[in-house]
Amino acid sequence: MTQTPTRALTPKKIAALSEDLRLACMRISRRIRFEGADEIAPHQFSVLARLERGPLTPRALADIEKVSAPSMTRTVGCLVDAGLVERHDDPEDGRRVLVELTDAGRASLLEVRRERGRWMSERVQELTAHEQATLTEAAEILTRVAAR
Repeated sequence: MTQTPTRALTPKKIAALSEDLRLACMRISRRIRFEGADEIAPHQFSVLARLERGPLTPRALADIEKVSAPSMTRTVGCLVDAGLVERHDDPEDGRRVLVELTDAGRASLLEVRRERGRWMSERVQELTAHEQATLTEAAEILTRVAAR
């Protein structure tokens, strides 16, 4: 027989904790997104990261990123101008264009990730050993929460 784990917090306290966690995660995410923004804007970084798995059409990128096609066309244009992506004719359908990362785009992704990782590492390093252990547990728990 499986036991249901007991809840230590009341529903009201769970709601308050949930709100605190949501806000903290949003703030950290926002702060990290803007690390390395001198090089690449956050929305451009997101597109580059999507292209890491392989070429996509601007329409597919727009759908994935939940933006309009004209907005994605502007973003792709800026990335092309910066030499971070290239447009190619789709070999399967000459009417479509594929967008693909360049070597410079891959290097930019690595650099921004390195800067973001450095930013987070510096903050975690400033914490006490107990706080670091707590965050280790919290990271495992939040990973489970995110996977549900």
